[in-house]
Amino acid sequence: MLDVHLYTSLSAVEIAGLVGRGAVTAREVVDTALALSAERDGALRAFTGLWADAARARAAEVDAEVARGVVLPLAGVPIAVKASEGAGSAQNRRLVAAGCVPIGATSVPRVGTGWQTYGSTDRGPTLNPLNPAWSPGGSSAGAGAAVGAGLVPVATGSDGAGSVRIPAAWCGVIGFKPTKGLLPARDRAGLNSPGVITRDAADAAAYLRAVAPAHSPAPAARTLRVAWTSTLGYAETAPDVAACALRALRRIARAGLCRLVDRPVELCDPAPAWTALRTGTRDGGAEALTQGNAQVLREAFEETDLLATPTTPRPPHGHDGPGTHMSVALTWAFNLSGHPAITLPAGHTPNGEPVGLQLIARHHADALLLETAGGWHPTLARARCD
Repeated sequence: MLDVHLYTSLSAVEIAGLVGRGAVTAREVVDTALALSAERDGALRAFTGLWADAARARAAEVDAEVARGVVLPLAGVPIAVKASEGAGSAQNRRLVAAGCVPIGATSVPRVGTGWQTYGSTDRGPTLNPLNPAWSPGGSSAGAGAAVGAGLVPVATGSDGAGSVRIPAAWCGVIGFKPTKGLLPARDRAGLNSPGVITRDAADAAAYLRAVAPAHSPAPAARTLRVAWTSTLGYAETAPDVAACALRALRRIARAGLCRLVDRPVELCDPAPAWTALRTGTRDGGAEALTQGNAQVLREAFEETDLLATPTTPRPPHGHDGPGTHMSVALTWAFNLSGHPAITLPAGHTPNGEPVGLQLIARHHADALLLETAGGWHPTLARARCD
């Protein structure tokens, strides 16, 4: 097995490099991931089950392929799989083909919990690795917790209203939702997109290369124009959360990595349109709302390259749920519109609560979004350590 401190410090890309060069074996990496998860998940409850035998068998296959000279871009990388998605989904099959090794299923909410999203296991609710009093968010709760705790460098999830971005933000890591249609949706309405949670922005880009190689990141030719909005015109965003995310964005601008533009972006609250589409209800008002918001976003992207918001309007709630607050208020508009979106760790409120910075790009500009995240993430990480 690997040294645990070494394992938890490595990105997925770094692990694959070591395995591909023969410096370590996939079996050594996977044994470390399984042992660490077995040791620490009793308290965290990120996993509903570990697949030790299957994971070791797949790791042996990866080692055999590497020995034959097969180049696997994610050779030996342990991944966690959202329980409601399963290892047989399109994105997980493509990740396995790239060399990944699924080690277990991660928790999701119980059926019927509504917006009180958290991970449910037979041992109790999933805890947030940053503070056990907080929910890790949902519905990819266990995925966010597993990555945030360092059990795996990558976890797959799905995002129907923010279900990848919210747990990533609340567990202090990165969550990426691709453009609608880039991967097969997990619901008839087309709202629920596959997505990924990682600790390193380069790993999110490696994920995209594995699951949708035609959309791999390419260099940006200029300084990006970014429009900031803390509310999207309707959300009740807490001042401390908005201030933290905006400070992070301004640090990026001062570093010369983007240019903030004064371009208001005001949408109508997408709640009725999202609900109508999800339930299959034919509603002329909801359709008009959706089209109106789409037009606002088209016009905004004529003058900007990225939109930036806090990922959630409020910090993590406790395990009793959010009450009347809608944690999805700033995320689900982009499930309706289909734009790619990513959340990066932005810092903490004065009370120590994690805040995410959400970035949204034009349709099919996933590559630009991930390249931008890769350039910004080191600056944000340094600022959080200052």
